[in-house]
Amino acid sequence: MKEEQSRKRRRGKNKKPQKTQPSLLPKHSTKLHKKTHQQKNPAHQSSSSSSSLKSSSFLDKMKARLAGGHFRMINEKLYTCTGKEALDYFKEDPELFDMYHTGYQEQMSHWPELPVNIIIKWLKERSSSLIVADFGCGDARLAKNVKNKVFSIDLVSNDPSVISCDMANTPLRPSSVDVAVFCLSLMGTNYASYLKEACRVLKPSGWLLIAEVKSRFDPNNGGADPNMFSKAVCEMGFTSALKDFSNKMFVLLYFKKKENQSSHGREIEWPELKPCIYKRR
Repeated sequence: MKEEQSRKRRRGKNKKPQKTQPSLLPKHSTKLHKKTHQQKNPAHQSSSSSSSLKSSSFLDKMKARLAGGHFRMINEKLYTCTGKEALDYFKEDPELFDMYHTGYQEQMSHWPELPVNIIIKWLKERSSSLIVADFGCGDARLAKNVKNKVFSIDLVSNDPSVISCDMANTPLRPSSVDVAVFCLSLMGTNYASYLKEACRVLKPSGWLLIAEVKSRFDPNNGGADPNMFSKAVCEMGFTSALKDFSNKMFVLLYFKKKENQSSHGREIEWPELKPCIYKRR
C-alpha cells in the first residue's frame, strides 16, 4: 500500500503542467475587429463626410455674402460723403477700413487688368528719381513695386509707411512731388478738393495721373462727360496730355501741370462723378 502511494507521488512530480492552448487570433485581432466593424458601413461614413463638407461650404458662402454686404455698404458710404466724414467714420472703427480693403481686393480679383500695374509700368519707364504722391494708396502696392520715393496716402492704415490723413489736407510741402496718382480713389462728394491738393504739392511740369472706373465717365449711362472733367482739371492749371479709353474696365487720364499758374480766381465747374456701386455676385 505504501509502495503504491509512493509511485503515485513520483508520477505527480513528473507530470508537466498543461499549457494553455494559444489563441489562433493574433494579438492585434481586437483592433482589426474594431476596424472591420467601423468599415462595415462605408455609406454611413461617406454620408457623414459629405454632410460635413456641405455644412462647411454653406458657412463659407454665408460668410462671403456677409463680408460682401459689408463691403458694399462701406463702399457706398465713401462715395456719398466728404473725405472728412469718411476719415471720422474710419477713426470711430478702424476695422471697417480693413473690411473695406478686403472686399475691394476681392472685387479687383475679377478684373482682367489692374490700372495700378499700368501706372507702375509707366513709372518704371521713367527716371526713378521722380518723387510720387499716391493719393488713396490702399495696400501701397505702387510704393512696393517701384524704386521711386513714394508718399503713400490714405485715410487709415496699419502700414507705418502710409500717411493717414484727409487727402484734401496732406502734410506734404508745396511743389514737392513730380507725380500725383489717383488710382480708383476719386471717391467722395468733394473729390475736387483732392485734385486741388495734388495741384498744390506738384512741381511745375509735374504729372497728374488719374485712373477711374469707366462707367463714371460714361455720359450715356449717368456718368460724367470726360471732356467736361478734363476742362475742369485744365482750368485748375494743367494741360491734358493723354486720354486712354482702351480698357473696358477703366479709363486713364494724364495731365501735366503748367509752368506758370494763373490766379484768375474763377470758380471751376466740376462735373458730378456718380458713385461706383458694386453689384451683388
